[in-house]
Amino acid sequence: MAKVLVGMSGGVESAVAAYLLKEEGYDVTGVTLRTWEAEDQEQNRCCEIDDARYVAMKIGIPFYALNCKEDFRKFVTEPFISSYISGETPNPCVECNRYVKWDRMMYYAKVMKADFIATGHYATIVRLDNGRYTVRRDPGNPKDQTYMLYKLTQEQLAATIMPLGNMTKDEVRRIAGELGLSVANKPDSQEICFVPDGDYAGYIEANYDAYINRTNGDEENKSKIRGLAEGNFVDEEGNILGRHKGIIHYTIGQRKGLGIAAGHPIFVKEINAEKNEVVISEEEAIFTREVICRDVNYLSIKDPDPGEKIRCTAKIRYRHEGSAALLEALPGNKVKLTFEEPVRAATPGQSAVFYDEEDMCIGGGTISK
Repeated sequence: MAKVLVGMSGGVESAVAAYLLKEEGYDVTGVTLRTWEAEDQEQNRCCEIDDARYVAMKIGIPFYALNCKEDFRKFVTEPFISSYISGETPNPCVECNRYVKWDRMMYYAKVMKADFIATGHYATIVRLDNGRYTVRRDPGNPKDQTYMLYKLTQEQLAATIMPLGNMTKDEVRRIAGELGLSVANKPDSQEICFVPDGDYAGYIEANYDAYINRTNGDEENKSKIRGLAEGNFVDEEGNILGRHKGIIHYTIGQRKGLGIAAGHPIFVKEINAEKNEVVISEEEAIFTREVICRDVNYLSIKDPDPGEKIRCTAKIRYRHEGSAALLEALPGNKVKLTFEEPVRAATPGQSAVFYDEEDMCIGGGTISK
């Protein structure tokens, strides 16, 4: 009987994942990674330990709550602040999956002598003929989560089971309801777990001083002026249009909340942290055919040689359906994506994820330009 460690968030997906694995005959242990707490000590939605413990008791499996708050700060919240004050819009869930959830669960699996780890993600892990592991997306499933998993390593994927890969949210809720689980109709989390009210700028302002004290760097202090202080809205020619509240309040493609009476729709085209400027344009100007990505991680293939080109479908944000593109490998673990049709609001800091014609994830990277 293989032993599996199931990451339980307190949500319906991880509850059903644990149940299905037990039904398949696995020796299942549930764990919740306590990653973050608000100042009032309320647990965030990704760490709802009471719900996870209840589910474990209901389905009859052991359960442990494990402290990972220091890792979460190091790999998620501090990079989140650093990215925003640098003029980017980060994707913290991607970093959390690779460096916190999977890393810590792999560690605890070894401690508890488990053979596998498992999660409630809507994704299917595939071992290809070339021996590599990847995730296959389901374009017809609006809950497909492969976009968030591109940064996982081959070792992590090889040790992971995802029992919900071919299921829909309705099916998962139905199973939970039949089991009488109280989480069956629990609402989905819509925001980043450590910013449950969606006020990213407010979170950064509230945590900036502590961040600076921990990082102890002059560059970070200079960034405070750029990131949190007021500056100029400018047009594409550099003409001043008004004053902004601080670059952490804006993202590429944003239209609402600019406070500029232009008489016609205007959008954020670029954020220049060095000059503390937010560049405003017409909507046409926020479309592009070329995107540069850094820190690329490949899943279905080994790292290609610089200059090698691959046709793919690329998603530039989680809700993006994907567009046909030509991927060209660049030196320094970068790629250039050239889209057949212009894509809207490609945003530095967000992830671009690439798929082949069979919907296997080739890999992904962080948009830099």
